[in-house]
Amino acid sequence: MTALNHKSNQNSVNFWQFLQQWLESLEIKEAQTARRIVKLIPGQCPFAREIQIFGKVIFRIPALCKLNPLYEQLMGLRFRALCFLADSCGEDITPYCM
Repeated sequence: MTALNHKSNQNSVNFWQFLQQWLESLEIKEAQTARRIVKLIPGQCPFAREIQIFGKVIFRIPALCKLNPLYEQLMGLRFRALCFLADSCGEDITPYCM
């Protein structure tokens, strides 16, 4: 492995670690933010999707499953948002869990 390839691999690992730590450190302080998080992050692994405009693929969204390096952090964030709504706001979260 060349020094350039090693540096590139190390940068990508650092990037994913940074994102993982950032997601784990997010604090939920408002009910509206918690509701948005719960609606944005699905409760189960969806299929991969392609976003197309005029028949041309603009970008691909990978499946949100255990192969995704951010899966655990996103599920943790969604769980924290649900707990905030239930514990701090006293909301019934059963509609979000179906």
